[in-house]
Amino acid sequence: MTVTVEYDVVVVGAGAAGMAAALATARNGLSTVVLEKAPVYGGSAARSGSGIWIPNNEVILAAGVPDTPEKADTYLAAVVGPDVPAARRRAFLSNGPAMISFLQRWTPLRFRWMESYSDYYPELPGGMPNGRSIEPSALDANILGAEYANLNPAYMPTPDGTVVYTVDYKWLTLIARHPNGLATASQIVWRYLQAVAAGQRPITMGQALAGGLRAGLLAADVPVWLNTPLVDLHVSGGRVAGVLANRDGAELLVRARRGVIVGSGGFEHNERMRKQFQQAPIGVDWTVGAASNTGDGIEAGQRAGAALELMDDAWWGPMIPLPEGPYFCLSERTLPGTVFVNGAGRRFVNEAAPYSDVVHVMYAKNTEAAPTIPCWMITDQDYRNRYLFKDLSPALPYPDAWYAGGALRKDWTIEGLAGKIGVPAAALRATVNRANAQARAGRDTDFARGDSGYDAYFADPTNRPSPCLAPIWLPPFYAFKIVPGDLGTKGGMRTDGRARVLRPDGSVIPGLYAAGNASGAVMGRSYAGAGSTLGPAMTFGYVAGLDIVAGSPG
Repeated sequence: MTVTVEYDVVVVGAGAAGMAAALATARNGLSTVVLEKAPVYGGSAARSGSGIWIPNNEVILAAGVPDTPEKADTYLAAVVGPDVPAARRRAFLSNGPAMISFLQRWTPLRFRWMESYSDYYPELPGGMPNGRSIEPSALDANILGAEYANLNPAYMPTPDGTVVYTVDYKWLTLIARHPNGLATASQIVWRYLQAVAAGQRPITMGQALAGGLRAGLLAADVPVWLNTPLVDLHVSGGRVAGVLANRDGAELLVRARRGVIVGSGGFEHNERMRKQFQQAPIGVDWTVGAASNTGDGIEAGQRAGAALELMDDAWWGPMIPLPEGPYFCLSERTLPGTVFVNGAGRRFVNEAAPYSDVVHVMYAKNTEAAPTIPCWMITDQDYRNRYLFKDLSPALPYPDAWYAGGALRKDWTIEGLAGKIGVPAAALRATVNRANAQARAGRDTDFARGDSGYDAYFADPTNRPSPCLAPIWLPPFYAFKIVPGDLGTKGGMRTDGRARVLRPDGSVIPGLYAAGNASGAVMGRSYAGAGSTLGPAMTFGYVAGLDIVAGSPG
């Protein structure tokens, strides 16, 4: 027996896109329900560092960031190129600031500028070396009451007794090298002590973002039904008029009088879809996206007639396949004293480039003669003595489990290390010698590592002559296995500037909207800055909600 209920708006997915969409419709007077497949809410957003790339928002303007709509449009056009329609690009830029203001009005979320976190291509016209990204301020989890227990856990929890922001990691990584490292370590503890003294339970980053959005929905009386997977879209009278779902073992028809917004995430955990659409080698083991992201909403949209785009792409990043799970290698590869080598023992990429670009190169250059999947990050004991690695303090030995699991190799000579990773010893020695000579000269003439301002963000300003380059000289030497991981897929239903889902002929599917990784990314095949996933996801969720409110469901 099918149980039928009815709302003005049905939102599929309780991630950042879906919750922003639901808040937009509910605060404008429409009855709204959110259906979430997982037993927790927050999706990949809750697991993230929660950078949000929204040019010209009120937070950065109040901080004195000299952004303008013209600069932002020039920059984003240069980043994404002609593949993304100008109308959609400008819809993101024009609605993003209003979305941030809306969230600060209707949720407990407050945001802070991620000062000095550069745009990813700051040298392009309109690029900003000090960045445009924001992140949530600490949120008191007590405001969530019992709902705090249903929040999707963080990908990498912050240390107990601290309040850590994403921008803090730049300096925590340098705790043994720079006075700002110790100052930041003291500050994150002091923040915690202040919050606890005020009776708070502070959470930050993705936990704060997802928790704050959920608190906004609680205040707006929007139900979020967990453990309620989408089965299919309900089409009636030539329009999408609801969804079929399962809840508590029963089949459920949730009718939508005004529209359905799909914010159910990508398909990073669907091996069949990944092998169908994406380049080999690929699978589901190297992603850090939410486990519930298996493309259900995308495939339902396709059955309803949606065109798909960018299905071969993802929000890529170099990953170390550690035994406890894939580790997104961010600052670790950018700090001086590392090189990536292929199966021939040769460098092939700027290791400090934007993470998505590095993986694009890994796939583009992967050959049988010189495989780049996997590749290896070569480093030494000097690097280990200097820097935080993951959550491992400087100078401490790497865990035995990393060696046993095959993610890490060690040897007292470069030639011996070459044998352990299966590359020619002479080639690896020549690669290290050349990298060392360039480090001493302070200039990478092969791959331009350090030429972009972005390269220097997670580098070492105390290192000379270049913050990005250091010799690999002190034994023992180490090799970390690097594979093409991702934060999630970026392909999905094609949408317009109003977040309406389009058919292959460009016509609109009435009643159907999509946002976040269930839709093709407005960033195209590139990545403008920290938060290029979450910023557009919430913006187009908000846009979809307002379009339905305006009475234009298609």
